[in-house]
Amino acid sequence: MSREKISVVSREKLGLASKLNVRWLGKVPYREALAIQNAMFSQSTSQHLLMLEHPHVFTYGPNADLEKNLKCEPHEVGAELVKVNRGGDITYHGPGQLVVYPILNLAPKHGVNGPADMQAYVHGVEQLVIDTLEQLDVKNVGRLVGYPGVWVDVHSVEPKKICAVGVRVSRGRTMHGFALNVATDLAFMRDHIVPCGIAEHGVTSLHELGFNVTVQQVADVVSVLAAKRFAHGEFDRHDVAWSAESTKPATASSSVQFSARKPEWLRPRVNHGPEVLATKKILRDLNLVTVCEEAGCPNLSECWADGTATMMVLGERCTRACGFCLIDTRKPLAPDTNEPSRVAQAVAKMNLEHAVLTMVARDDLADGGMSHVAECIRQIRNASPLTRVETLISDAKGTDALEVLFAERPDVLNHNIETVARLQREVRPSAGYARSLSVLARANAAGLVTKSGFMLGLGETKAEVEATLVDLASVGVQIVTIGQYLRPSSEHLPVARWADPQEFVEYAMFGESLGIKHVEASPLTRSSYHAKQAAESTTSQASGEPVVVRLAQVGSR
Repeated sequence: MSREKISVVSREKLGLASKLNVRWLGKVPYREALAIQNAMFSQSTSQHLLMLEHPHVFTYGPNADLEKNLKCEPHEVGAELVKVNRGGDITYHGPGQLVVYPILNLAPKHGVNGPADMQAYVHGVEQLVIDTLEQLDVKNVGRLVGYPGVWVDVHSVEPKKICAVGVRVSRGRTMHGFALNVATDLAFMRDHIVPCGIAEHGVTSLHELGFNVTVQQVADVVSVLAAKRFAHGEFDRHDVAWSAESTKPATASSSVQFSARKPEWLRPRVNHGPEVLATKKILRDLNLVTVCEEAGCPNLSECWADGTATMMVLGERCTRACGFCLIDTRKPLAPDTNEPSRVAQAVAKMNLEHAVLTMVARDDLADGGMSHVAECIRQIRNASPLTRVETLISDAKGTDALEVLFAERPDVLNHNIETVARLQREVRPSAGYARSLSVLARANAAGLVTKSGFMLGLGETKAEVEATLVDLASVGVQIVTIGQYLRPSSEHLPVARWADPQEFVEYAMFGESLGIKHVEASPLTRSSYHAKQAAESTTSQASGEPVVVRLAQVGSR
C-alpha cells in the first residue's frame, strides 16, 4: 500500500499548525492517563502527543457488547475494566504496547463553522501507524475494508490486527488514540476478550512478526512522523526517564560543592523578633509541627513575623525518601486523632486569613491520610469560618482516596510536581510525573483551584522547565511556585548550579503567558511562600477584578 502524501492543504484542512508537545510518560495506570487527557482536552488549546504504556487493563466504549466479548473476570487476570467515552468495543492495553494519545485542535470540515472532519482525522491516525510500520520495514500493512484499526497481511486469507484505533472528537478537539502491539502479551487478547469485537480475525505484534524492536524505538519513529502529519514537523519532546541510567542527574563531581558559599541572593535575612516568638509559642503550646522547621525553610522568620506558618499534619515522619527532602523517614506513628482540633485552635489564635496545611506522605495508611487532612479542614472552618484553607498533599498513590479530600473543597489544592519529567526517577523515586499531573487534573475537574511547584538546580534545562510549565498549564493549574533547590545535607542530591535570579523572572513571565494565573518565582520561593497573596490574585482574576502581577526580583524572599 502506498504512503499517503501529507500536503499543506491537508494540514490546513485539519487545522494542525502549532507545535506538537510530545511526551513519553512511562508506565501509567489507565485512569491516571485518562484524567490527564480529560484535562488537556477540556482545559487547554495546546497540541499534545502523549505516549506511554499501561498496566494490564481492558477498556470499552459505550456500545461494547461485554456479555459477548469479555470472556473472564478482569481481576482474575490482574487487569482493570474501565468504561471510556470513545468508539469501539472492548480492547486491551498492557506492557509492551505503545499507547499514543493525540490531543489536537481540528479545523471545521466546511469553512469557519461546523464540525471537524472526523473521518479524515481517523484516516490520518491510521496512516500515521501505517507509515510507522512501513518505516520499520513491516510489509503488507494497511487497512482492512470493513474493520477498524491497522492490519498486517491485509492481502492474505488470514489478516491480523496489530493496532487498535479509537478516538473521540468534540468541538474540534481530539482525545484517545491508538495502541500498537510491540512486545505485547497477546494472551490477554486471545484468551480473555474478543479484541474490538472482531472474532473472525486474529491479532499480532511486532515481536511475533519477528521484529525485535523496543517500545522506545517505535516511539521515536511515531513522534517524528506525528509531528510531520499534525504540526508541520514542529515538535518539542520530553521523556520521563526510560531507565535509571537515563536520568542523568547532577553528580557530586559536576555540581556545586556542599561546602561552597551560597550567592548573596540565597542568604536569607533571619530576624527572630517578637512576632516570630509569639507564633512559635502558639505552635509549641498546641504541640504542632511545621514544615517551616522540618524542611529548613529559608523564609521562616519572614513568614512567622507575618503571623503565617505552614502546619504539617500526620506526624513528622514520611514513608518516602525523596532525594531532596530533609524530613524524617523512620517508620511513622499512628495519626493523632486530636491533631485536627489543635490545628484549628492554632489557626483561630493566630487569626489567619489563609491557613496552609501540608502533610508527610503516609503510604502506610489505606487512604494515604486524606481523611485526616479533610478533618483538619472541617475543624478549621468550624473554629474560623472566614479562613481560607490551602492543602499541600501527597499523591495518595493516585487512588480514589483523593476524592475524600476533594469533597471538603479546600480553597487551594496544592500538589508539587517537584522537577522536570526526565529527573523524576532520581529526585522522587516513589512518585511520578504523570501521576502528579493526574492528581492536579482530577482536582481541577472537581472545580478546585490547583497549585503546583518545582525546583531549579537539579540538572534541568531551560527547555525542560518550559515544557513542565506547558504541561501544568495544560491540565489547568492556576498557581505555580518555582524556587532554588538547596541541598539540606551532604547525603542528599547535589545542587547542579545556582540559578540566576533573572531566570526566575523569565520563567514567571513564560508561565503566565501560558495562562497560569500566578507564578511565584524567586531563588528562595517555597511552596507556601506568599500563598495568601497568590490565592487572592487568583480569586480576583476569576471574578474579573484588576490584578497587579508581581514578579520576583533579585534578592526577593
